Amino acid sequence: MIERKTGLNLDSIGMTASTLCAIHCAAVPVLLTFLPLVGLGFLANPLFEWGMIVLALLLGIWSILLSYFRTHHRVLPLLLLLAGFTLVITGHSCLKGWVEAVVVPAGGLTIAVAHFVNYKYVGVCANKNNIFHLRHLH
Repeated sequence: MIERKTGLNLDSIGMTASTLCAIHCAAVPVLLTFLPLVGLGFLANPLFEWGMIVLALLLGIWSILLSYFRTHHRVLPLLLLLAGFTLVITGHSCLKGWVEAVVVPAGGLTIAVAHFVNYKYVGVCANKNNIFHLRHLH
């Protein structure tokens, strides 16, 4: 039961962090001129952004891989996590302008969805009497 609580907590943190990342990536281009005026200029710093990306990647890998091996053995959360980080990293390193402002938040939301799906799989697999629990090897 401890494993389930840890997985659910990591997914809750991951969903929150990914959603905040998507909001940050969507809002920073719009608010870029106002951030230094209110003392939040560090939010637009590339080092801060890459640090958050690496932190989110480590959290996502830790949370989803643990749940995959310990509980549900489903690949969908892993694929969503990979797709989300592909969008975020491609957006930050290759794209500019409004395309980046659309692609990067979409990646952040995809990562949040990966955590949500993982969260649901962990909850369903922990309750084998649930009607949504499909038979698979644990």
